[in-house]
Amino acid sequence: MCHGQWNPSQERCKFKKAYWYEGIPRSSYTTWLRLHNQAVRFTLKGFIFHMKYLFPLSLLLWLSLTGCTTDYQGVPAFTDTKQWQAIIVTPAGSTEPQHYDAVKKEFVPKTQAGQPKKLDFLPYLGNEGFIPSTLVDSVKGRPAAPLPVLVLSNQLKQGTVLEILPMGVLVLERNGELYHLIVAIPARPSEQTISAHNYMDFSGRYPAVKTILQNWYLNVDRQQPTRLMGWKDEAFAEKLIQQWIQ
Repeated sequence: MCHGQWNPSQERCKFKKAYWYEGIPRSSYTTWLRLHNQAVRFTLKGFIFHMKYLFPLSLLLWLSLTGCTTDYQGVPAFTDTKQWQAIIVTPAGSTEPQHYDAVKKEFVPKTQAGQPKKLDFLPYLGNEGFIPSTLVDSVKGRPAAPLPVLVLSNQLKQGTVLEILPMGVLVLERNGELYHLIVAIPARPSEQTISAHNYMDFSGRYPAVKTILQNWYLNVDRQQPTRLMGWKDEAFAEKLIQQWIQ
């Protein structure tokens, strides 16, 4: 019946009356009603599916593309426990040098003649990166850059932030300017492949490692003449970091 108080079927009844009065067979109305109800259920299920599954996935994708990026240069140079930190830029075993663009806040390949640079030599012997919150001035007018560090361990992913123990400093001369490279190991014993407490211990137990490292850096880039100026201990390394902290 289509009289009395309003009920959910009221509009349906109006539709039924209008079409019956026009001579439309009841079977046509029944078919339309069945199709209409199926469409409503399909639309509702689709909406629920979208909200439950597709919307979260779409949101995650949007965040991954437009979300905030990490400012690695702004990471503290040391932790609350006074351990120095390093940011990994080029993983051990790579032949594709990278650097961190502090303006874009992203890792980008080093270039040579407008193309991504690739080593024509042995791959990196350790994980190269930088000490965050440091900037080293260049006497030759080149842009200031973070203090470089080489972490001797298994391969670490780009962007890894880890606590380190400086073992010493490899001092080189490039293009008439001194280049100081902090040589370090992970602070966590479980991540160490070299066990040493300081520069004297490192030099006494791993003299071949020092020789291999300095020879690699002296020969890795034939277009950039490099000279060995010597090694400095862990105390010099800590003073160097403190000198260039921003």
